Formats: sequence, C-alpha cells, structure tokens
Amino acid sequence: MHAVLTRQGKDTLRIDAPVRAFRCTAPGAQIRGGLLLQGANGGDGVVVWLRTRDSVTTGPWPVLQRGDTLSPRGATVGVRFVTGDAAHGAPLDSGTVWVTRADSAVALVARGTGTETLTSTHMAVEATFDAVPVGRDTVSCRFQM
Repeated sequence: MHAVLTRQGKDTLRIDAPVRAFRCTAPGAQIRGGLLLQGANGGDGVVVWLRTRDSVTTGPWPVLQRGDTLSPRGATVGVRFVTGDAAHGAPLDSGTVWVTRADSAVALVARGTGTETLTSTHMAVEATFDAVPVGRDTVSCRFQM
C-alpha cells in the first residue's frame, strides 16, 4: 500500500506499508459484510472497509461518513500517522474508492478528504492498494462508535 497524505498548510506525508485483506461479516446488521483492508507500518496506516449487502464489485464506490449505518454500499476510509510523540488520524468524509479487481485479490485506489481529529486540519488522501490477496479467514466488520 502506498499513500500520500497532504495536510493543508502543513506538509505532505507518505506511507508505504504491507497490507492484509479479509472478508468481513456482521450477522444481523443491515450491512452484512464486505472486505476489510488494513495497511500498517508502525503507527502509520490506512484502513478501507468496502461495505456491501452482497458481493464486492469493480468500479467506483462512494466514501461514506464514519457514522453512516444506512447506506447499503460504499467505502469507509481512515488514516493514522504519528509525528513526534503525537498520533494523528482522519476519517475521510468525501471522495471515491475505485476498485479495479475484486476476485481472490483486490486492487483499489482511495481518494478523498477528511479532517484530522487532533488538530482539525483538513487533509487530502490518496491510497493505492495493489493486488492484495484476500485471506481465507473472516473478521467482524460490525460497526462500533
């Protein structure tokens, strides 16, 4: 996974990290599952949840707000990075995730914007996930606030 985070008025950060992808399930929830991709290197990383009621398909997926529990299909994207002694994070609140491969491996590009939770700085994010094999195990994708 390769990500570029551009913090307005501050700087540009780059994250390169290995990625894991899992099918996820949320029995009994309106959103029954999808794919969860996690790319992390130390305290820096990107997570993408492709939420769907059925199968993961290629094409554009809208970026959903973190608390959106009603939209049947979309992507929730979050970034985390450490500068100095402080951890920063941002859920994306707008943008698109382009899925270009969705069978036994997934490839996608997530582009969007969000606001850092620590400093309220607006940032743009572009994260590329190249042909990530989807693990056989499933994980929970039940949403918690």
